[in-house]
Amino acid sequence: MIAIVQFDAVNLPHLHKLLEENRLPTLKRLQASGQWFPLETDAVPWEGATYYSLYSGKGMTDHGLYFPFMWSAADQRVRPQTDFPAPDFIWDRIGRAKRRSLVIDPYDTCRHPRTLEGTAISGWQFKHKVTMPQWSVPKGLNKELQRKFGRSPLVEEVYGCPSGPDLMSMRRHLLEAPRRCADAAVFLLERESFDLAWITLSSSHLAGHWFLNPIQLPQDEFDRSIKDDIKTALTDAYIAVDQAIGRILEALPPDTVLLVLSPSGMGKNSSRSHLLPGMLEAVLSEKPFEEARSTRRGGNSLWRIRAAIPRGLRAWVARALPDRLTLELTARLDMRGVDWSTTPAFMVPSGDCGYIRLNLKDREREGIVSQTEVPALLQRITSGLMSFRDPDGAPTITNVELSTENLHLHSLTHPFPDLIVHWNERLPTHLTGVQSPDFGPVPSPGWGSGRTGEHCDGAWVLIQPGSTTLKPLTRSPHIVDIAATVCECLGVDLQGLAGDSLLAPNSGKPFMRES
Repeated sequence: MIAIVQFDAVNLPHLHKLLEENRLPTLKRLQASGQWFPLETDAVPWEGATYYSLYSGKGMTDHGLYFPFMWSAADQRVRPQTDFPAPDFIWDRIGRAKRRSLVIDPYDTCRHPRTLEGTAISGWQFKHKVTMPQWSVPKGLNKELQRKFGRSPLVEEVYGCPSGPDLMSMRRHLLEAPRRCADAAVFLLERESFDLAWITLSSSHLAGHWFLNPIQLPQDEFDRSIKDDIKTALTDAYIAVDQAIGRILEALPPDTVLLVLSPSGMGKNSSRSHLLPGMLEAVLSEKPFEEARSTRRGGNSLWRIRAAIPRGLRAWVARALPDRLTLELTARLDMRGVDWSTTPAFMVPSGDCGYIRLNLKDREREGIVSQTEVPALLQRITSGLMSFRDPDGAPTITNVELSTENLHLHSLTHPFPDLIVHWNERLPTHLTGVQSPDFGPVPSPGWGSGRTGEHCDGAWVLIQPGSTTLKPLTRSPHIVDIAATVCECLGVDLQGLAGDSLLAPNSGKPFMRES
């Protein structure tokens, strides 16, 4: 058997500190007996591609999925990622070879298995409308586990200034989640036999988003007890994950090949993407400076709605609506009111980096920019954005990168943003805009996401080879190698996968499941 356990989206400095303090005994023991490798990923600047690449073994340019909400050129609007075709995941691939999988809470994929043999469940540790909707294989498994271990709570991420009660509710659910994962994993591993177990412990991921850097939270609105709990939330989440991994390992068969991994890092959130629509509007404005300044709105409709409608009300609406309707409403609001006949470029949804796409003729349904205009327009946007400064005078942006260069593409006929905006690494001041000597001030449309952590480099894998041998490495391992490793160990065809196996069975023969 091969087992993949995700200690998801870890902040490495914090993890190493806890390891040095002996507060993560399970991972400490595995580190002493296994081999640790850094992993290359697509996490920066394509954070949303990470999990599709990990679970499918395909590169981003092959699967084309880079964010939970993506631009559809044919429809001239944003759509939920689930509207786009997705590659086969590794459990579907090995399922066609009659290999059995146990899959618990694959993150940020939202896709029901197609040809999985075995057992799978999503939205078990907690429900999340965007990244962990509820489904199970077989269909009744979710209800069976709920009767035995209790219902899955809803973890809400509502962008804007976070409140103390909301943060405390999230903290409680995230600290309970690893135990729920271990409960289900142990129960199912004792009941059935599997060739692959892929178990994702996701609470470390969301804890990193919201509790990595408490100084960015509205401390003056919290009482002392809330401040103390917020301060320890990330540490407590990591400890809970470590304890759950320990329980899961005890339930695995002897000689199981084990990979514990984090497919992306988590670092401080220095994103100013909520300012980007206003900055782009200023750069592209044809109006005289003073007139443009007086009418500037400071963002697209979605960010303005987030700023105008209280966070609590938005959370209530999101809870009341069905999952699919919530995603569709969010997608439709993103470009609401845009006059495409006068819009040469626009921001598409993004996380840490900012994404800009040209409204290109013969690519976008309502495109207005000709191919001959592209070089000058890209230069105009790039130089204009680079002129903006933070309130202290520091450059707001460090680099504006062409996607064609980042992805090694040879034309603009692609589904991705055309420009990637990299922000400076200093923490932004909430509710404060930016200013350009050429284009004037751009106000802030609210708090931004409210997250304190965002994805960064720092992925890793810890391997205990078990009954396999580590292959000689001729390059740094990549997250796409994980799917190839599963296939190699189970004797499943690797054709079409972007990666290479990191392991080889000692006998030269694939693992066979005990009946």
